[in-house]
Amino acid sequence: MNSRTLLMLGLSTLALAGCGDKTAENGSAAVVTAPASPVAATPPPAGSDWTQVVSKTPDGGFRMGNPDAPVKLVEYGALSCSHCAVFEKEGLPELQTQFIAPGKVSYEFRNYMLNVLDVPAALLTRCRGAEPFFKLSEQMFANQAMLFDGVKGMTEAEQAQMQALPPETQFLAWGKKLKLIDFFRVRGVPEAQATACLTDKAAIDELGKMSARATSEFNLQGTPTFLIGNKPVPDVAAWEGLKPILTTAVGG
Repeated sequence: MNSRTLLMLGLSTLALAGCGDKTAENGSAAVVTAPASPVAATPPPAGSDWTQVVSKTPDGGFRMGNPDAPVKLVEYGALSCSHCAVFEKEGLPELQTQFIAPGKVSYEFRNYMLNVLDVPAALLTRCRGAEPFFKLSEQMFANQAMLFDGVKGMTEAEQAQMQALPPETQFLAWGKKLKLIDFFRVRGVPEAQATACLTDKAAIDELGKMSARATSEFNLQGTPTFLIGNKPVPDVAAWEGLKPILTTAVGG
């Protein structure tokens, strides 16, 4: 999925087909068993907290926590997905305090493009790099409704006009239409930087490749989809299902 393919993610998907769907079980699904002994806590770098240690990964996501944590959790999520927003609000705080802060679990978020609205939102949360990524994503999830408010009342002609634009200008146009440039400006992303990020072809292509890999390698059928040990956790899309699995993985 390249930048041209991303342009085909139209508004017809705004019903969020795929958001919250269960991941199909297959031969590569994660099988989580308890370790021989409970995973020990690992002290964070001096003067910091593991939840404050964030870095970009070779797979294009952003990882929070101990990079050498024995349990590596990955979420493929979409900023337009309501179930992902619920996990962000209800699950992430406990995930941070119980699993990430002790250095037992690392958490990587990889953006998935459910529809065209996800592209400018993702480009802007990623715009300033690793350090503010999770905070900006939290703010976007908390204000998710603005993505849909921005397209209410759009005619088919207006949609077609937007989707006819090349990727280097279309996502800038969406950023303005959805009022995302102003939203992120007051959260530390200057307008000039936002404009540069929304027209960055390499960044747009990176989002496409990340989404394509999720589909081809992990059989992703909905968001959020979680991986443990680089294998999908089937039939889990909420914290209440994920927490006991992580508890088992770290030995209680």
